[in-house]
Amino acid sequence: MNPLSRFFRTKIYTAIFLIIFIVMIGVVGYMTISEYNWIDALYMTVITMTTVGFSEVVPLDNESKIFTIFLILASVVIVGYALSVITEYILSKNDVEELKHKKMQKMIDSFKNHIVICGYGRNGKQAARKLMAYQKQFVVIEKDKEVEGRLQIDGVPYVIGNANEDETLMIAGVDRAACFISALPNDADNLFVVLSARQINSKINIISRASNESSYDKLKFAGANNVILPDKIGGDHMASLVVVPGLMEFIDNLSIVGKSDINIEEVAVEKLYNSKKARTIKDLDLRKKTGCTVIGYKDSHGEYMVNPDPEMELETNSRIIVLGRPEQIEVLNTAYNID
Repeated sequence: MNPLSRFFRTKIYTAIFLIIFIVMIGVVGYMTISEYNWIDALYMTVITMTTVGFSEVVPLDNESKIFTIFLILASVVIVGYALSVITEYILSKNDVEELKHKKMQKMIDSFKNHIVICGYGRNGKQAARKLMAYQKQFVVIEKDKEVEGRLQIDGVPYVIGNANEDETLMIAGVDRAACFISALPNDADNLFVVLSARQINSKINIISRASNESSYDKLKFAGANNVILPDKIGGDHMASLVVVPGLMEFIDNLSIVGKSDINIEEVAVEKLYNSKKARTIKDLDLRKKTGCTVIGYKDSHGEYMVNPDPEMELETNSRIIVLGRPEQIEVLNTAYNID
């Protein structure tokens, strides 16, 4: 609980205590001075504190009138204090929430070449966890206001709004983002969002979820670079656990998501050396320097090669895929300042 919440909770508890205290004083006072039973005493106390103007149970004598005057004055002060505390709390809570949103939006506005995730369901949340593990800048667009609490708990930058509206996409910074992940549960919504994102940013890399195989070609035609079918991948994975269970268990261990459990990294060759002269994988000697092993290579045309030859020269705009334990990956990222 933040200090502001503790401060207001103390003031609210104080106001409640004072109201209960003045009610008890009123009841005891009327029972003692006017010899009311406790129901009549409580009734007189309440109508006196609320100043509703109802008539007394019985006519008051001078002592009862003096006590009533004291009770009215004390009640006005205490009830007024309670109302002011409640009003201040409501206004301050709105102000704090507004300040939080402004601060978060300012942070989102500073993002560049970030990732935008549309939808914070099962797939969107998993994507966010993975990106957080790799310390990537990203923003989540979520339409459901009820999910906001979960986003705040997870510490995820977000925008509440309809991704079908260009204004919402612009607030999330789609125009300056490097990648867009559409993880909405409905294929039609994904199709519309992909079209909008592609129209806003022609260079953005778009990855979309699809529930039906029939939507695959439509999403690709709409501008998605990659279309993922979770159900198909899930079924294939389950079958692989039957055919090659040991291999799949090993791959699953490589896919663990956590701040210190990254086993695979993709690195642009430009970050590994500054010389204009082409280097080979052997020249880099990453195994000796970091403990990581090169297991793949992606050339400048986007073609992949598994287990590349150590003597192969690295092209400009190419990337290598390395495998290592989390601490070895950390050494690699630190040594070459990999974002």
